[in-house]
Amino acid sequence: MSANKLKVVIFLGTVRENRLGERVALFMKKYLEDTDHSVEYLDPKELDLPLLTNPLHFYKDKTTAPVVLRETDVKVRAADAFVIVTGEYNHSIPPALSNLLDYFGSTAYSWKPSGIVCYSPGQYGGMRAAMQLRPLLAELGTLSVSNIFGIPHVDKSIDHEGNKLNDRMESGAKRMIDQLDWHAHAMKNHREKYGTPS
Repeated sequence: MSANKLKVVIFLGTVRENRLGERVALFMKKYLEDTDHSVEYLDPKELDLPLLTNPLHFYKDKTTAPVVLRETDVKVRAADAFVIVTGEYNHSIPPALSNLLDYFGSTAYSWKPSGIVCYSPGQYGGMRAAMQLRPLLAELGTLSVSNIFGIPHVDKSIDHEGNKLNDRMESGAKRMIDQLDWHAHAMKNHREKYGTPS
């Protein structure tokens, strides 16, 4: 792995049947790997975390927390940046996404940037959820870059295996990831040189 290769964690935000988000997350994973990023992919369906009652930072002795939480926390803390893949449920953030994000305290996310990828089968591309996601990410300490990669008519844009069905997918991903990379490198360099505020 290149010393400058950024570590990116992708959060997939849906667990429901016939979900379209999985193809979006797979597309972003391929795009990031093809552009020299190290990628971890967090799928709430695979992690199978229950409705939040005890976030990791509530455990006085972290060794008593479930193994899946401790292992996921290591991945989140090791990241240089985050890509959040969100659909739109009732014009808002999918509950599986906020549930997953809330399991880890702000110290796991802070001083690292995030990028939002939103989608829908309709014409708005999940933008209403993205607007609500911005303040949540800010509160967690991972400010989102200004460019949002919105994907309307996602079922006609990406196939089941995460392959693009039109050229807009690659150009849209590039615009957002170029911003994310710039911020991630800047923040990583600053963390390493000066540390972070206490």
